[in-house]
Amino acid sequence: MLLWLTEYLAHFYRAFHVFQYLTLRAILATITALVISLLVGPKMIRHLSEHQIGQTVRDDGPKSHLSKAGTPTMGGALILIAIALTTLLWGDWSNRYIWVVLVTTLGFGAIGWVDDYRKLMLKNSKGLPARWKYFWQSILGFSAAIFLYMTAHSPAETQFFIPFFKNVIINLGVLYIFLSYFVIVGASNAVNLTDGLDGLAILPTVLVGGALGIFAYASGNLSFANYLAIPFIPGAGEIVVFCGALVGAGLGFLWFNTYPAQVFMGDVGALGLGAALGIMAIIVRQEIVLFIMGGVFVLETISVILQVGSYKLRGKRIFRMAPIHHHFELKGWPEPRVIVRFWIITVILVLCGLATLKLR
Repeated sequence: MLLWLTEYLAHFYRAFHVFQYLTLRAILATITALVISLLVGPKMIRHLSEHQIGQTVRDDGPKSHLSKAGTPTMGGALILIAIALTTLLWGDWSNRYIWVVLVTTLGFGAIGWVDDYRKLMLKNSKGLPARWKYFWQSILGFSAAIFLYMTAHSPAETQFFIPFFKNVIINLGVLYIFLSYFVIVGASNAVNLTDGLDGLAILPTVLVGGALGIFAYASGNLSFANYLAIPFIPGAGEIVVFCGALVGAGLGFLWFNTYPAQVFMGDVGALGLGAALGIMAIIVRQEIVLFIMGGVFVLETISVILQVGSYKLRGKRIFRMAPIHHHFELKGWPEPRVIVRFWIITVILVLCGLATLKLR
């Protein structure tokens, strides 16, 4: 919206041409989303507290979590609102990637909102039944994948690229739809599983989202794409604005979510943000890089799969509790230690992912 306004004003004042630059709009999006989060956050926390929308804590988990009972949750709605408003303010409405990323993010957030609402407001401990949650995730995941496949303008948009190799390119054809679906749904649920400690999920999301913004900017620029030997995806650069909004909104939420948390993200935030990371990686054709940079999310997911599989097959658990961050808590690690060490691991993995820009 503001992009169109500045385009119009540029006819009268040349200085407004500066707002056409992606880098400036990404910076302004980051600041805007951060300010929205910081301003709206206290009011939202107060509203959630007044309506007793608080976290429930499992009795079989770490005893240190019992004090968290009643802490306001569903705070992820704050992140999604800040992202949506900021993206609409600074993004190019004519860009299809902006819309598919935004709609997918809000759609998965809506699924999480229903799950949270049933658990917290209707006091239904099961929330949204798993089969229905997966059903709606599948509908949204396939819809986004089919849309991207049907609107692709060049072969590079649906090919599979392997980092570290310049010429290893796989033509996926219709398999692109299924790969995209698994990445979107998988990333959404992986972030949701990671969201178990104060700030544990949001900072890695911010770091990975910011890194994907760098990939988007490079992929949307023909010169950079050719120089770095990455696929050129026309229009993908506009995603940088969304990434900026995600970073700003995430940091604003972390202000309130850092240990000891004043508010929790809830499924509404975790499912939406995970889907956002997944679909952005698909657009810039960096699914493997997402797997690398989001290694903490992958580890959390694998720990749950191994735990469930081992218990069903052998009747024994591998970890003291899954996801794995609870395992370390039960081993005696203080919660802040687990959180910060997972953050450090994410920083290293994100740097490894960015290194693939040159190591090919």
